[in-house]
Amino acid sequence: MDVQLEQGWKEELKEEFSKPYFTHIVQFLKQEKNAGKVIYPPGKQIFNAFEHTPLSKVKVVILGQDPYHNQGQAHGLSFSVPEGIKPPPSLVNIFKEIHADLGLPIGTSGNLTKWADQGVLLLNASLTVEANQPMSHSKVGWHIFTDEVIKHISSAKEHVVFMLWGRFAQNKEILIDAAKHKILKSAHPSPLSAHNGFFGCGHFSKTNEYLRENGQQPIDWSLT
Repeated sequence: MDVQLEQGWKEELKEEFSKPYFTHIVQFLKQEKNAGKVIYPPGKQIFNAFEHTPLSKVKVVILGQDPYHNQGQAHGLSFSVPEGIKPPPSLVNIFKEIHADLGLPIGTSGNLTKWADQGVLLLNASLTVEANQPMSHSKVGWHIFTDEVIKHISSAKEHVVFMLWGRFAQNKEILIDAAKHKILKSAHPSPLSAHNGFFGCGHFSKTNEYLRENGQQPIDWSLT
């Protein structure tokens, strides 16, 4: 089975594509589309995070749970929306924290491709979702695949910052070698929880400080 994926990731993850769980994901998506279901993001954007952030360039991982399920929002990057789409509430709160932490203007565009191109892997634990049905693909096998992605980053790289926002993301901590990497944890930026520790977490300045300490170029978090 040929998976359209950035070549470095394709080589790193090649064993996964022949495993039964991945075959099941592909068959499931084909069946859903054949049944007339609308799936987000569009097929060519399912692996968008990997296209923009090859393994060799990964400096930061921001882990999301599920793609946006409303029309036009999901484009394969966690928390991000395409140009011209209104930033959802969690993303607005991320912008507020960046403003408080770094003094940068609050972003007007919700497209985080600029971050991805600098080495921020914007990874959702599930890479697809049915339209208007949040978490609808959370049990089809994607979590096995993305857990392997996290383990491969932990094993193959050094000095990567993992931002784990909320309990779901923090449960992935066991996949990461904390002796080699920086793990930053806080509440989720959702309006339901942001006031419980996401606001004031300082993750963006802490990330850049860690990258500088380890001889890496800091991330330009501005989105104006």
